[in-house]
Amino acid sequence: MTAKPKTPESNLRIAELLRLMAGILEQQDANPFRINAYRHGADTIAGLDESVETILDRGGVDALIALPTIGKGIALAINEIVNTGRWSQLDRLRGEIEPEKLFQTIPNVGPKLAHEIHDHLHIDTLEALESAAYEGRLETVPGVGPRKSSAIQASVASILGRARPARLAGDGGIKPAISDLLRVDAEYRKKAAAKKLPAISPKRFNPENRAWLPVLHTTHGDWHYTAVYSNTARAHQLKKTDDWVVIYFYDHHHQEAQCTVVTETRGSLIGRRVVRGREPECKEYYR
Repeated sequence: MTAKPKTPESNLRIAELLRLMAGILEQQDANPFRINAYRHGADTIAGLDESVETILDRGGVDALIALPTIGKGIALAINEIVNTGRWSQLDRLRGEIEPEKLFQTIPNVGPKLAHEIHDHLHIDTLEALESAAYEGRLETVPGVGPRKSSAIQASVASILGRARPARLAGDGGIKPAISDLLRVDAEYRKKAAAKKLPAISPKRFNPENRAWLPVLHTTHGDWHYTAVYSNTARAHQLKKTDDWVVIYFYDHHHQEAQCTVVTETRGSLIGRRVVRGREPECKEYYR
């Protein structure tokens, strides 16, 4: 009788992380569809007799997507784990996100620049950084010009195993409506103020290890959302940790993109809640 091939250890580790993500989402009252997607993905990875590294080497992220129950978002998560040893989304929900350290894995990005990128763009994943470079937003960060932005984009694409930016959730004009984002923002701030949300203990800027950061998982229309208050150094410095809301949105393939909603402090929208980078659409919405 032929023995069943042994599952590679790396696959078991990744399957364990996918199940851990499902468990955390369940504890935080996330959509059951998202929870089950990670559990099914874990079962698929744990059942392979070929390592995910071998699959990625042979066919890149597309080869993972071709596997049963592995959507694009989960494939990108696995790719991030393999290439960086981290999973930003999981770290965030555990309160352990350290984007500066993640960004320092990119050649020629030191501690100061990594800090500036996170503080100015409010992003914490390599996918979000790649998208910011592709859209030109990275060039607004002090010390980053067109040449440096292009080099960072190429390095991130190499780490993520892509020759060019992928069409992430929210790219190509496909984004949640302003009305939906502001609805999520309002729901989050109302429930956070009423202490009706689970809270996590962020590792950064939290010497007392206090569970102060509320997290919301919700669904509107075709999008799943996760919302948290900004925990950047700048948010703390400007005392905006109960104002700036970072919203992560996911399509049905679990691809992630993000935006930040703030109270505008100048111009015609002063005092209004606006989505950074989409101010013209906010003007139309309020008009």
